Amino acid sequence: QVQLVESGGGLVQAGGSLRLSCAASGRAFSSYAMGWFRQAPGKEREFVAAIRWDGAGTYYAGSVKGRFIISRDNTKNSVYLQINSLKPEDTAVYLCAASYGSLPRRSYEYTYWGPGTQVTVSS
Repeated sequence: QVQLVESGGGLVQAGGSLRLSCAASGRAFSSYAMGWFRQAPGKEREFVAAIRWDGAGTYYAGSVKGRFIISRDNTKNSVYLQINSLKPEDTAVYLCAASYGSLPRRSYEYTYWGPGTQVTVSS
């Protein structure tokens, strides 16, 4: 079992940057692949990025590729999402999640979820 809490969201002008953090508690954090999802009102939950348990592999949604960077520090039980060149359409609640999979990109492949942190991008 793992518990996840996101932080780092906020209100940012278009073109700005944010770094989201996800702090994990519980055992065997390094055994989990980690992912970031986002959800805006009236929209389906959208995959953003995923990272292997050892950080050796990453996968990004096409809409964020080149702007977002997922990373992890297993010594700190944390995963991060660096968000650059923010666009208004990036506005959403961003959630981190943990999976028993290798490099999952579907929400049903994730077992544990954080409550989310709000990212709002103004025009």
